[in-house]
Amino acid sequence: MQQLARFVRGIDRLNDVIGRAVSWLTLAMVLTTFSVVVARYGFAWGRVWIQESYVWMHGAVFTLAAAYTLLHDGHVRVDIFYRPASDRFKAWINLIGAVVLLLPTVLVVLYYTIPYVQSSWVRLEMSREAGGLKGLFLYKTIIPIFCVLMALQGLSLAGRSILVLRRFPGFTVDYRPASGVDA
Repeated sequence: MQQLARFVRGIDRLNDVIGRAVSWLTLAMVLTTFSVVVARYGFAWGRVWIQESYVWMHGAVFTLAAAYTLLHDGHVRVDIFYRPASDRFKAWINLIGAVVLLLPTVLVVLYYTIPYVQSSWVRLEMSREAGGLKGLFLYKTIIPIFCVLMALQGLSLAGRSILVLRRFPGFTVDYRPASGVDA
């Protein structure tokens, strides 16, 4: 159980760091969007690559921060039964959900996107827009990274659930880094 606890803490830490780092893209996206609007309407100046950059940042924020959101239980959940339930019931729901729903879905997405991303890398694909960004193949690489991060967080969620069910000290269904015990 000690190794499982270390694994869970390590994955949680990894996705927490990635999520916090990626969140800075939101600020960059807002500043870029503001700059595009000012340049376009204030000075009648614009470039396609700048407009594409904030769209790409938006996509990167959502895909790379998805595991962070799962870690912090921020995804939409129908919690009529979940919210008032005991930690053991929640652990069972999380374990079954991670193993039966999340992990197979993420693995299927990963399986089907690998050839798509490989093809993009082979062609060094770039934007179809004239004057667009050159590294579309890099942007598409975010998809398998998303899958790996979500799969790792799914394994962490399943591991955390097992630790809760086994009553391992310091673990609850919810991720609480501020407590110091589970950080």
